[in-house]
Amino acid sequence: QVQLVESGGGLVQPGGSLRLSCTISAFSLDTYAVGWFRQAPGKEREGVACISSNGANTYYPDSVKGRFAVSRDNAKNTIYLQMNNMRPDDTATYYCAIDQREGPCGPRHYGLTGTRELWGQGTRVTVSG
Repeated sequence: QVQLVESGGGLVQPGGSLRLSCTISAFSLDTYAVGWFRQAPGKEREGVACISSNGANTYYPDSVKGRFAVSRDNAKNTIYLQMNNMRPDDTATYYCAIDQREGPCGPRHYGLTGTRELWGQGTRVTVSG
């Protein structure tokens, strides 16, 4: 069964850092754009980062720009989300997602087109202390 797996979540103090990872079994990620999303309790899901399949394009909303950075290591079939200077409002479950047809890395699509999306199970991040 093909799965996206996120890892790296946990508890961090305000101002601290975490690095999330997104890996996939069964096939290579290097032809897919990857979007990172988060959903806090009682709130709608929001995109926080996107990286295109060739790594040339990235996108971040203003809420995380300058603090979060997405990167990919195709040799390890892994996408990373480095989160720095974290704030309590970054608390959420974080998900990565891909789509069979690559969409633009931008505020509407985050690399997805609704063709055949694949989502991970999420990793929980809590910023408190």
